[in-house]
Amino acid sequence: MMGYWRAAIIAALLPFAAAAQDVTLTSRDGALAIAGTLQGYDGEFFRIESSYGPLTIDASGVICDGPACPDLTAPKAVIRLVGEADAGAALLPPLIAAFAKSRGLIYTAPVTPAAVAVLTDPATNKVLAEISFRPLPPDQARAELKAGRAELMVASATEPDLGSKAVALDALVPVVAGDNPLPGISTIDLARVLAGEVKNWAEVGGPDMPMILHGLAPDSDLQKALSARLGRDPVATITHDTLHDLAAAVAKDPWAIALTGRASVGDAKPLPLSDSCGFPLLPSGLAVKAGDYPLTLPVFLLTPRRRLPLMAREFLDFLALPVAQAAVAQGGYIDRSPESQPMTADGLRLINAIQGAGEETTLADLKRLVDLMDGADRLSLTFRFQDGTSALDAASQDNLADLARLIEAGVFRNKRLILAGFSDGSGAAATNLDLSQDRAQGIQDALKQDGVSDAALPQVEAFGEALPMACDETAAGRRLNRRVEVWLKPSFKPTDTPPNEN
Repeated sequence: MMGYWRAAIIAALLPFAAAAQDVTLTSRDGALAIAGTLQGYDGEFFRIESSYGPLTIDASGVICDGPACPDLTAPKAVIRLVGEADAGAALLPPLIAAFAKSRGLIYTAPVTPAAVAVLTDPATNKVLAEISFRPLPPDQARAELKAGRAELMVASATEPDLGSKAVALDALVPVVAGDNPLPGISTIDLARVLAGEVKNWAEVGGPDMPMILHGLAPDSDLQKALSARLGRDPVATITHDTLHDLAAAVAKDPWAIALTGRASVGDAKPLPLSDSCGFPLLPSGLAVKAGDYPLTLPVFLLTPRRRLPLMAREFLDFLALPVAQAAVAQGGYIDRSPESQPMTADGLRLINAIQGAGEETTLADLKRLVDLMDGADRLSLTFRFQDGTSALDAASQDNLADLARLIEAGVFRNKRLILAGFSDGSGAAATNLDLSQDRAQGIQDALKQDGVSDAALPQVEAFGEALPMACDETAAGRRLNRRVEVWLKPSFKPTDTPPNEN
């Protein structure tokens, strides 16, 4: 029986005259051939629909025969993007323009939002790529991607059956009109507002006026992200198609409130956010990159489980380059490149350390912390852990690879690196100090396994519960407090004596 099936398969691969197919791909030694309907050619691979289903075949190993065979030199790539409207409209134009410039191509911007961007070879004046973007709700965008009618999807969350490439970061912030008198709002009150439990501003410390909650359509990316954070669907009185429209409407109504992206605030006023213990939660660039701000919203490009055109794959690789991250910042979003800032630039952290210190945190503990913070910079790469374990979460695993690469590249030359471990405040202080030591030591061990030399490894310091970032009364606050930070301090090493030139 096995011999029968082997013979049948070999026979099916040989060319046969009765089949009316567009192309026949024959191996260069003439031993095998397969016929099918050409679905695409990206300059490297043919994709055909055959009697065995869709096949991807290396063009260098076959000869194409038939009326549908393409010109094998520099085919035009058609790259169709779909998905989240605001992020796509803001990020894609500067990213595509920067990609074209990096490759020495001519970039022609789309004349309307529905038109295509064109990338042209300046030497031959040949169009190499047409790139379009169509805003769609997540379910429709996913269907287009899986059906082969789109190559990439702009989204705020990954999906298990799709590949992903991180592009940018945003932060969800509450916004009100400029003349709204409320000075700020806590995360607990904000959750009640979004759930529709608050009907009057007086219930959250404001004037006795009715509250109007604005939002996006329930099938939008942002609303789905909010539902995931809240554990239930937000209840908006008025809905809008885009974040731009939402912010514009809130800015005109003194009793309106909404949650929007930091990049889409427009003329509305961001409302300062604090946690249940009064810790301020600031959506600064470093806080968002470090994961200190709890309402961080990533932006991804999702990819289907099929081979993409060569130009699309090169565009995805381009996203990791510094020039791409500069384009992300140009689009109003937070780029993913590591950054640092002096410890003295964030005085709130030291205030939190003093106000939030537990009863077992001594003055000597705080003095040791302050002495090490003096003159130090904090790097945005921060490590956090899966609940109840010392295993790194997904974002921290990426941070580990980035830190190892930066160390080996010599980026921190003349700097002393410190892995500063911290814990939450639950449990005994001595136990928490040991836990923070173990976690920081675990990061050092992982860097060593990644190939960082002993001489370049950061030193380990542990402070237990001495520097809380958020309230220990909530699970989210405790998770923020369990972390390992990366600090940089000047390292003045004596230089070698220059050789005698006489």
